[in-house]
Amino acid sequence: MTKEITTIPARSGKATWVDKGFFVKVINTLGEQVVDTWAFNAKDVSEFMSMEHSRVHFSKLRPKVGDSFTTNQRRPILTLVKDTSPGIHDTLVAACDESRYKLLGSVKYHQNCTDNLSAGMAELGLKEPETPAPLNLFMNVPWTEKGDLTLERPVSRPGDYVLFKVEMDAVLAFSACPQDFIPINGPSQQPTEAHFQILPSA
Repeated sequence: MTKEITTIPARSGKATWVDKGFFVKVINTLGEQVVDTWAFNAKDVSEFMSMEHSRVHFSKLRPKVGDSFTTNQRRPILTLVKDTSPGIHDTLVAACDESRYKLLGSVKYHQNCTDNLSAGMAELGLKEPETPAPLNLFMNVPWTEKGDLTLERPVSRPGDYVLFKVEMDAVLAFSACPQDFIPINGPSQQPTEAHFQILPSA
């Protein structure tokens, strides 16, 4: 494992192996970039971090420090141990894909988080069994008492980060979301790079 800071290029994805007990710091370098995040059991990628199971586990729509995300087998895989952002993250919205951009009016191929996940996993010689619903770090999806959702600009700031403890040997994957049809990555609608760092201790 390394303490080096790894770039998640704008509109692209990266994946990495992380041993149990290590920590992963995900940095919103320029402040308004959504980072789709996935975690898979390193020994069996058919077990993965599940937003559906996690929401039931911590009984919230948004995680707070101390909450553990669980897999589709209901086992802890990541625990949120620090968050310097205002704590606005999304557990509801599916990863963007080519079909999503066609619905938004794209007439040619558009980079997307689903393909970014596949590309990051392929760099490690792996293939995900499906595209799980991601943990959308720094994504601002408010809801009303009536259950209506809106997609708003992030409220995170440059350099804000989250820190996770890894609860099992895992493969983590990240996508610097390429969404540029709506201001989910800020009013400029220009996706930017983000970074992550693997640490032996918090």
